[in-house]
Amino acid sequence: MNRIKQKLQESTQKGQKLLSIYFTAGYPEPQDTATILTELEKSGVDMIEIGLPFSDPLADGPTIQRSSEIALKNGMTTLRLFEQLKNVRDSISIPLLIMGYFNPILQFGVESFCQKCKEAGVDGLIVPDLPVDEYNTHYRSIFQKYDLLPVFLITPQTSEERIRAIDDASEGFIYMVSSASVTGATSGFGQAQKKYFERVSKMALKAPLIVGFGINNSETFAQATESTAGAIIGSAFIKHLTENKTAKIADFVNSIR
Repeated sequence: MNRIKQKLQESTQKGQKLLSIYFTAGYPEPQDTATILTELEKSGVDMIEIGLPFSDPLADGPTIQRSSEIALKNGMTTLRLFEQLKNVRDSISIPLLIMGYFNPILQFGVESFCQKCKEAGVDGLIVPDLPVDEYNTHYRSIFQKYDLLPVFLITPQTSEERIRAIDDASEGFIYMVSSASVTGATSGFGQAQKKYFERVSKMALKAPLIVGFGINNSETFAQATESTAGAIIGSAFIKHLTENKTAKIADFVNSIR
């Protein structure tokens, strides 16, 4: 069974909320990828999203944009990331996803990219600018061939019809963007966002909902997971890496839950 599906089942059975952490590959230093993965797993994180740096990350806020710029200057490339992940499954057992924009994947070759993901032990892909219709028409068979689960994003503005279409295509979880803004842009959740979480949760979708954007401490983690299966932290962890490099990762994770 795909590790993402297995983790989702386990957390549901145990009544636990999932914590997924995002970091940009090649940041703060180009060789830090394996260390960060190891420290996150040791700290009890449930899933990890590895960001593939891109020169024009439209959905990302300034913190992640800056980390992406530095990673590219550090020489991080798609091929280099796969080289770093080559033996990662010797020591890492939790689900791993790559989050990146479609242009670098297309340039690499979609099937070649998916094959490399399979070889490296990657379990899913989050591609914010790959529409679900495009995925269904052109790429579903490739993803399935290499046992890669697609993860699609929804926002408060996504129509119910669109949400249900995304749910139909989803084999793992749905990435529930907490607001229509970029990552790292909020400091808490208001009533409108809480109602959005509740509204989509009541749709009884087959795919679990995991919230991202704006989760940066234990309070926002608790708010985000009240009606959902888990939450994703990105910008706050990147800030931690900026200040501490690869030290004190356990302290960061422990401060969330």
